[in-house]
Amino acid sequence: MMILPVIMSGGSGSRLWPLSRALHPKQFLALLSEKSLLQETINRLDNQCADPIIICNNEHRFIVAEQLRENNTKASNIILEPVGRNTAPAIALAAFSAIENSEDPLLLVLAADHAIKDIAAFQKSIVVATQFAKQNKLVTFGIVPTHAETGYGYIKQGVQIKGTKLNNTDVEGFAVANFIEKPNLEKTQEYLSAGDYLWNSGMFMFKASRYLEELQKYSPEIYNVCKKAYETKITDLDFTRIEKEAFEQCPDDSIDYAVMEHTADAVVIPLDANWSDVGSFSSLWEVNSKDENGNVTQGGIISHGTTNCYINAQSKLITTVGVNNLVIVETKDAVLVANKDQVQNVKEIVNKLKAENRYEVKHQREVYRPWGKYDSLDFGERDQVKRITVKPGAKLSVQMHHHRSEHWVVVSGTAKVTNGDKTFLVTENQSTYIPLGQIHALENPGVLPLELIEVQTGSYLGEDDIVRFGDKYGRDSLNTTNV
Repeated sequence: MMILPVIMSGGSGSRLWPLSRALHPKQFLALLSEKSLLQETINRLDNQCADPIIICNNEHRFIVAEQLRENNTKASNIILEPVGRNTAPAIALAAFSAIENSEDPLLLVLAADHAIKDIAAFQKSIVVATQFAKQNKLVTFGIVPTHAETGYGYIKQGVQIKGTKLNNTDVEGFAVANFIEKPNLEKTQEYLSAGDYLWNSGMFMFKASRYLEELQKYSPEIYNVCKKAYETKITDLDFTRIEKEAFEQCPDDSIDYAVMEHTADAVVIPLDANWSDVGSFSSLWEVNSKDENGNVTQGGIISHGTTNCYINAQSKLITTVGVNNLVIVETKDAVLVANKDQVQNVKEIVNKLKAENRYEVKHQREVYRPWGKYDSLDFGERDQVKRITVKPGAKLSVQMHHHRSEHWVVVSGTAKVTNGDKTFLVTENQSTYIPLGQIHALENPGVLPLELIEVQTGSYLGEDDIVRFGDKYGRDSLNTTNV
């Protein structure tokens, strides 16, 4: 029976700010290796699994597509949620897609932002879960706890049950006795001592049809809304767009509340695979290799008398003297300094940034687009300087601006420029000027990346001052900063 991975990639990762931003969150960052967490999630799958379904939001669609391309991965579907409605509706959309495109596969539901170091143990647990899922059970994976942790929900194991034998060996799991919300420290210590409690990983396996059957039984409103929203979907390039007006009516509910806490067929498989949800800088410190002083460092770091710290320098030299148990993170536009024991509260900083409508809550200084990226080097009241990188063969939309003019200077590569009714090439050390209101386009016709400096001047320099007349990536004629 086919195993179809469903990778949920809609999180914001606010507790890893300033590395993680709303428009480029943690699942797309290379935090543990040269691969992003999304890419690592895909790469740890057994080769018996089918091409995955990826569920993300509209703002992240081109990042997902680019990371799949970099990873030489094909997706069976990339489903775009118009609004976030939690895990139960997201998985329902994947289940409808699976049944439409294949014969009721087993869905292996995974988060895009988890770390698992013991891949062999993880793959073995999938084999065990398969035997129960084939018997119409709804399987969840419970992490064997290593310490008293208040940041996770818990699952209490019930009676031991046996699945279909595998290679003449009994396959064992446990009925789910109870799901427990994140407890206080005293309770977690009790659970750790009891030995029959597991961390709730948020990973699942079941037949697509079986999930929809139980969802319709216990949460019929979610089922009906998702069914209607999926039936009115639109295919856009490599993406499946879910109808917004219908999906907005869907209740916001997790799979635990909507299905798993009600079904009589929930089974939990204990998983001991050096797992982490990489939910904070303390967990990132725990899963990374440390030096002889207990420090995890990345980038340009010089330390003296520094112990048990997580230090990440993205663009500048960081030096430390005589500090302990700190998190220090530097990006091109922000610096975070926190006690490692207080990093769960980084989200409070993010909330304050949101309240002040700060640019840093959504964007890195370096912003990715389907055609490449740009880095905002300097920003004044009436001027802005960007370094723009255009991938080979890529083209920015045919567009115009109401409030700004632009001056382009090519640093390397060759640009094909449309400037009004003229189209011409601009090469290294050459430049061109785009007057306010002029229809224009920029393309890289070469085989090497195109690098240029863009100087903008005008009364308004926001990214939403773009009127599109044509775009190869299917973006709307009126731009917003999310595309």
